[in-house]
Amino acid sequence: MSPGFGVLGPVTAWDTDGNPISLKGPRHRSVLARLIVARGRVVPVSRLVDDLWTDPPADAVGAVRTFVAALRRALEPGRPPRTPARLLVTDGPGYALRASTDAVDAWRFEQMVAAAGTLPPEEAAVRLEEALGWWRGPAYAEFADQPWARTDGRRLAELRLHAVELRAEALMSLGQGDRAAADLRAHSAEHPWRENAWRLLALALYRTGRQADALDVLRRARGLLAEQLGVDPGPGLRALEADILRQADHLGRTPDNPAGRVWEQVADAYDRTVPPGARARLESTAALLRSLAVTGGSGLPAARAHRVAAVTAAEELGDAELTARVIGAYDVPAIWTRLDDPDQAAQVVAAAERTLAALSSPKFPASLEQGAAPMGHEAAKARLLATIALESRGTRLARGPQAARQAEEIARGLGDPMLLAFALNASFMQCFDRAGLAPRRDGIGAELVALSARHGLPNFEILGHLVRLQARCALGDFTTADRHAAAADALAVRHERPLVGVFTGWYAALRLDAGGRAPAPAAEAAYRDAAGLLHGAGMPGLVEGLLPLALLCLRLRHALPLTFDEDTDWGPYAPWARPLLLLDGGHRPEAVEALHATPEPPRDLLQEALWCLTARAAVALGDRRIMERARTALLPAANELAGAGSGLLSLGPVSTHLSDLAG
Repeated sequence: MSPGFGVLGPVTAWDTDGNPISLKGPRHRSVLARLIVARGRVVPVSRLVDDLWTDPPADAVGAVRTFVAALRRALEPGRPPRTPARLLVTDGPGYALRASTDAVDAWRFEQMVAAAGTLPPEEAAVRLEEALGWWRGPAYAEFADQPWARTDGRRLAELRLHAVELRAEALMSLGQGDRAAADLRAHSAEHPWRENAWRLLALALYRTGRQADALDVLRRARGLLAEQLGVDPGPGLRALEADILRQADHLGRTPDNPAGRVWEQVADAYDRTVPPGARARLESTAALLRSLAVTGGSGLPAARAHRVAAVTAAEELGDAELTARVIGAYDVPAIWTRLDDPDQAAQVVAAAERTLAALSSPKFPASLEQGAAPMGHEAAKARLLATIALESRGTRLARGPQAARQAEEIARGLGDPMLLAFALNASFMQCFDRAGLAPRRDGIGAELVALSARHGLPNFEILGHLVRLQARCALGDFTTADRHAAAADALAVRHERPLVGVFTGWYAALRLDAGGRAPAPAAEAAYRDAAGLLHGAGMPGLVEGLLPLALLCLRLRHALPLTFDEDTDWGPYAPWARPLLLLDGGHRPEAVEALHATPEPPRDLLQEALWCLTARAAVALGDRRIMERARTALLPAANELAGAGSGLLSLGPVSTHLSDLAG
């Protein structure tokens, strides 16, 4: 069995056990990619030289031979010396890659898409779903702009779009128009010039009983094509619009879609009954946004954006109680301690503070004497305080912890389970004022699980399990963490909460890594697979820089070289990674300067890991002052695993880093 090759994303290779193969530098990967583009044909050395360099060096031919020799050693490590290569072969004036079709993900993808058209819809949908999952980014990602890769990359990109549309057709044939429409909305938005995407989206909507939405899609497509391209819709779109208007029998409909049908009926009744300017629409919108935020895909960022608009609209009406209800209705459980959109969060906090101040003004006690419920008034304040605490997470502001304490105190006094769950979420988010607080967070998670299970609050029950998963990871108790991961997954399936799988998927990679159940290459592959779960999850505060940080921690623990591409995006973690990367590259003076510029870690789930990165750099550079700062910060977490409290990655026992600091 030969190694496998991946070009549906960054160019990579893996051995027969699925472990990544180190391909050294970008020139080595470009040689491999160029040979894959040739599909088994011989590429002359002179062509490789022209493709690899705009201005070739004097010994370019010798360099190419060196790259090929290194690739052969990596791809066939067990080949005896002086025996001919079987995979990357010399043939006449150049080289060829003699790989089977199954060995290259792009070639397998082509076969799968071609075969899908001959399969029954159910099997086609499953096969296409699998094939689309092989994509890790643009084809030949780092070489996509090279002339030799451009044509094949574009062809594969077009084939991928075709596969998305084939899968949608298969889903519609199975009566899953709702699912097809959800996929096609994102597809048509990303590729607005594909008339077939608009056609399929309109057809999927029509088949789920949403004729008005289907016609609206076709009208938007017509307007976009005319405005941006100056063309009229093609015959396919025009014919579909005419068929929808006359409800042609051949279009078909999903036989029974009670959820979609009820949604349409209620939405229509609401639009007819509730006046456009009614304040009730704002409250209904706020409740809808809460559901939208947990649906996955584009739901979360859309909910955040529309939430700010709803709050702004409520404030413009000058009704503090209405504004409090609109702000407080968004009681969406939050597990990650870094904000996805700090600007939006700041706007919500400012509005909540203004509303809280207005509710505390003298006029509201007077209105309460006229029959308003004091408990409702206090509940509104608690929701505003919890919102302030949640949206202030990760900062060093004293207001966040203060608001969390006040919200929890009010909620306990009122005896409202939902309000208490929301307040406990706020308390969790403000439970990072120092390192080593995993036991306290474990207690919050336990109360959330018990409270939510008693009162039927599935979203907060899932949150409680994830909080306990993180806390037990930090304490090295993976057996208990496994149980909470399984419980969270089971609830997520039952209540259709796809975002939960992002966190439990990353936990599975951490479990493989920190549990010592796999060698470093396998753990690295697991982290890369987990990173794929973040695509389209709508959580930039989680995704930015997370994979490089996880791989950095893995390589440090295994004493591996810190080899990262120059264009690696470290996101917010760059200041803590930079000193170690510079040291690994032999740039000691620059590393000293970078260490002195490293800030204190934010108060979040990764603060212990970031302190340990600072500690390692300080020990390596002999900086006693920073070593002492790191030791003082890490001492309370001496019994924890650094970073494992995130449930995503680990830098090993904090005690090991403390020993290094002491030594």
